[in-house]
Amino acid sequence: MDLTGIGLYTFQEASKLTGIPARDLRRWLDGYAYRRKADRSTVPVGPLWERELLPAEIDGMSFHDLLEVRFVRAFRQHGVSLQTIRLASEKARQLFDLTYPFTSRRFQTDGRTIFASAIRETGEVDLLDLLKGQYAFQKIIEPSLYQGIEFGSDDTALRWYPSPCSKAVVIDPQIAFGKPIVAEGQVRTSILYASFLAENDRQFVARLHEVPLAAVDAAIAFEERLAA
Repeated sequence: MDLTGIGLYTFQEASKLTGIPARDLRRWLDGYAYRRKADRSTVPVGPLWERELLPAEIDGMSFHDLLEVRFVRAFRQHGVSLQTIRLASEKARQLFDLTYPFTSRRFQTDGRTIFASAIRETGEVDLLDLLKGQYAFQKIIEPSLYQGIEFGSDDTALRWYPSPCSKAVVIDPQIAFGKPIVAEGQVRTSILYASFLAENDRQFVARLHEVPLAAVDAAIAFEERLAA
């Protein structure tokens, strides 16, 4: 499999970057099974979507999977079922002709109608109060979910700046398999942080890796936030 430009994250890495428990990520992207109370039979439930990295080949997710699951968490936090999320994702993929529709900027404007349709089909009418107005929907799909994402002309996410109000650290699937890097120098934050822990000298680390001192500081702050 050619991984160029796709990005590659283990479930543990994705959990740290998104703040979502790895077990939830696996349920959403690998599927799961539950036991029916009536007859104790096992019922399989498929993944929310087919991820870019084939599970049989690589146990991980791509850059676009990484961004999309952040939206799934937002829906789940507001009580939307996985059944409705799956249906909304399918409808949005068809409407937008995009593999990862939640991340699309079009979803900010058209997502409410799509979810209302999905909710009616799944019968979860008690959730319709969440969608009465565009403002109510935007409380779920809040601007912070899109903050830091740069889009291409086809409305597909190109890269993500994961630190609020900062472009010092970037996640770009075209560079270092999508691992977090400092924007100035394009060195992985984990490498800069490991050097800092070994040397305890920020200026030496900056000279060693030929990056600005501010980039070292950004890498340290980012990695410590992930470890917290």
